[in-house]
Amino acid sequence: MTVPDRTPLARTRRARRMARELAATHPDAHCELDFDTPLQLAVATILSAQTTDVRVNEVTPKLFARYPTAADYAAADRAELEELLRPTGFFRNKADALIKLGQQLVERFDGQIPQRMDDLLTLPWIGRKTAHVILGNAFDVPGITVDTHFARLVRRWAWTDETDPEKIEYAVGALIDKREWTMLSHRVIFHGRRVCHARKPACGACTLARWCPAYGTGPTDRDQAVKLLKGPRVAELAARAEAT
Repeated sequence: MTVPDRTPLARTRRARRMARELAATHPDAHCELDFDTPLQLAVATILSAQTTDVRVNEVTPKLFARYPTAADYAAADRAELEELLRPTGFFRNKADALIKLGQQLVERFDGQIPQRMDDLLTLPWIGRKTAHVILGNAFDVPGITVDTHFARLVRRWAWTDETDPEKIEYAVGALIDKREWTMLSHRVIFHGRRVCHARKPACGACTLARWCPAYGTGPTDRDQAVKLLKGPRVAELAARAEAT
């Protein structure tokens, strides 16, 4: 491992270099929940708790067709809704959340998803992480989404020592230009899923290796590290890591 930067300026410069490399490494980074409207994204994000985006995307086509508006969720038959949500886990709680979300949207926001953080946070099952997903991807309002991958990686990279998600959000926001926040979130999450795994990161096939204070946490041998890469772009990731 290398010794991380000691001054705020050095940390900022290193974080921005890493952010630029993340953009080059993961040009396909995006929100992996399928949606066409802000309401659909809000619903999909709520359903993603304690399950995978893939599983949510398997459920939502029928769900969105059956409940196209907030009023439809507000008036939903609970048993029918629960049955549709069953594959996502915690389906009773999630059905309750969607019914209450629909009711709140109809009663207070004309059936529309609000575009302000303060308003979103008053809605059921919507915290800061979910609100940033909605604002950033449905309304192009920059925000940092601190999920488990994001929190783990920015601490591993010594961008911050904070552990509280909101404090991590503000710490990283101070390092990176605001216009980059939403895409940075996607890129870090992609890197966490594909390269920088929790238990055994692919250090020897990582494009960020030269700046990473945690280099060596995983295997540094290129061939061993390449075997740890995941996702549809393994060959491209390996080639770029070798070239950098």
